[in-house]
Amino acid sequence: MKRFLKILGKSLLFLLGFLLLAGIVLKIVFSEDVPQGTTGPKADELAYNILDAINNKEFTQVQEIHWTFAGKNRYRWKVQQNLVDVYWDDYRVAYQTYFPNISFAFKGSQRLEGEERDKAIAYAQKNFNNDSFWVVAPHKIFDAGTTRKLVVEDGKEQLLVTYNSGGTTPGDSYLWEVDENFKPVAFKMWTSIIPLDGVRATWSDWKMTSGGFPLAGSHSLYGIKIPVTEVSVVP
Repeated sequence: MKRFLKILGKSLLFLLGFLLLAGIVLKIVFSEDVPQGTTGPKADELAYNILDAINNKEFTQVQEIHWTFAGKNRYRWKVQQNLVDVYWDDYRVAYQTYFPNISFAFKGSQRLEGEERDKAIAYAQKNFNNDSFWVVAPHKIFDAGTTRKLVVEDGKEQLLVTYNSGGTTPGDSYLWEVDENFKPVAFKMWTSIIPLDGVRATWSDWKMTSGGFPLAGSHSLYGIKIPVTEVSVVP
């Protein structure tokens, strides 16, 4: 038995060492540094062109946006009220995006209080910040606390947006690629929750919504689709 445990311990140490080495290799081989860019009027001009291409004015006037993420988290975002009803399992949180502390949380029909309430609200906040980004990220390039830089690669202008404050993971950066009409087609990410830097995700299959602005119907990462489903808009 002791010999078996000794072999098992060595095997686990070997596996952990292998995974650590593999992670370091992947980080070195596949990661990119955040590109250098220039702030100023040209960067903001590109940003405004992107907003025009996706009808940002109409987006700011929409009443509600609904969607499901990963088949689990469901959202009813009441945009004008800065309120989101977040559902998962048998939980519901009426999450105030500007004032999280006044949010309400329920499990079934029971209103939660104390630590249970705080945990539910924290879950809603973290997941809404992430999951909504995959729906409306291009509309957030002028959010408070953002910095925009113009990056030129292979003769093409791209927009680097860094979120210096706010959200769940401040410091994240996204490099937007656009087509000839300034509609986003992809971005590269430098985020704290993804261990590889410069990972590219596509934004495609743009479709007009009933609110008068288009949303990307498909997002993929290394060929794997981001699970955003059941998207609908209430004008």
